[in-house]
Amino acid sequence: MPAPGKHARRKLSRLSRGLVVASTGGAALALPLAGAATAAPAAAPAVAVVAAQAPAAAPAAAPAAPATYTVALGDTLSGIAADHAVGGGWKKLYEDNKAAIGDDPSLIRPGIELSVAAAARQAAAQPAAATPVAAKAYADNLDGWIRESLDIMARHGIPGSYDGIHRNIMRESSGNPLAINNWDSNAAAGTPSKGLLQVIDPTFRAYHVPGTSLDPYDPVANITAACNYAADRYGSIDNVNGPY
Repeated sequence: MPAPGKHARRKLSRLSRGLVVASTGGAALALPLAGAATAAPAAAPAVAVVAAQAPAAAPAAAPAAPATYTVALGDTLSGIAADHAVGGGWKKLYEDNKAAIGDDPSLIRPGIELSVAAAARQAAAQPAAATPVAAKAYADNLDGWIRESLDIMARHGIPGSYDGIHRNIMRESSGNPLAINNWDSNAAAGTPSKGLLQVIDPTFRAYHVPGTSLDPYDPVANITAACNYAADRYGSIDNVNGPY
């Protein structure tokens, strides 16, 4: 028991002797005493960690076209096919979805799902077919031969008119493509005049127009070569009004 009038001095435990409590306005910090028998180990130095810069995000890819379409009230197969660029139109769309639609393509129920991706991909993969250009048809008669010759002459820049050609043909051969002159000076020289416009072989070969027949009796080839010759000699077949 302690002596009267003296306060008993409490012994500090080993842990308590190693710490002093410092109070700063109610907040208490436990600080190590100098020379304490069991000092706390020094804290490891802080290491600054720099986060690696994240690579820039790649631009978002365009959303893929939906593979299916849910039928809404008022929809039609033709409208859905047009909206989704279905190659083959509503018939292809119906063919691909007949199991879901049923036997009547005009009756599609709201809420059913239609496959549209396969048909749309097929349409995109197929190149547009070139529209064939129909060849111009000509009658196999004097009118058709003159008109075909005029078209060929236009492509080659050879002047001449329908009336000019027709007038000279009627004078030279009366419209007979197989006409031949066996009695004039050309015939006597071994080169008789032939065909609709009575052209001798050397002249035909010299003024033959590419793309036409090499037969001097061919009506279109004969007209075109004769007009080419007349253009070179007289300026145009239209300027010829007699033997040339």
